[in-house]
Amino acid sequence: MFGIVHFEFFIAAVFLLNVTPGPDTAYIVGRSVAQGRGAGLMSALGISAGCCIHSLACAFGLTALLAASATAFTIVKFVGAIYLMYLGVRLIFAKPAADARAGDARAPSAPKSLRQLFLQGFWTNVLNPKVVLFFVSFFPQFVATGSEHKTFAFLTLGAVFVLMSMVWNSFVAWIAGSVTQRFSGKPAVKCWLDRGVGSAFVGLGIKLATASR
Repeated sequence: MFGIVHFEFFIAAVFLLNVTPGPDTAYIVGRSVAQGRGAGLMSALGISAGCCIHSLACAFGLTALLAASATAFTIVKFVGAIYLMYLGVRLIFAKPAADARAGDARAPSAPKSLRQLFLQGFWTNVLNPKVVLFFVSFFPQFVATGSEHKTFAFLTLGAVFVLMSMVWNSFVAWIAGSVTQRFSGKPAVKCWLDRGVGSAFVGLGIKLATASR
């Protein structure tokens, strides 16, 4: 089908990849814990947009060039790691909103805007070099070598990957947001949840920075 081979194995592999926790899942859970389901869903949308960039880059050969360059890989690796650690530190040292201490649900200035949530999710995904390497090493296995439609095949596989990831990430955001609602009246519990997710972010950032090429 348009140069795609072993499509059923591709579906199974993408499913397994999605259910394996990683930086994207940690970010969605963190935002759902901080601001609820809507924030988690918007973050998931941003991450899916990042996957679209990777799909386009892979289809048109840019991902292969990036993966082949040690300098480019190193730059992206450290930028992504620093960004993840930055998000984690902000969660760890975040102070309870003033309105929460006063008994109000949430302060007008405390929640991040939809644009901020989307962009943070987008950059969390785009700046992860492991995603770059995943696309360039995994996708070609499902495209026939002699196909005349390689670009279309890569775009199709990318679209399926993005769709499956969006469904799973939305599910994660919904579940995380639902659990958070139980602790909405307990700021101390929510504070420790934020610190736990923030610590996971920092750990993921350190692991990413020390990962070998």
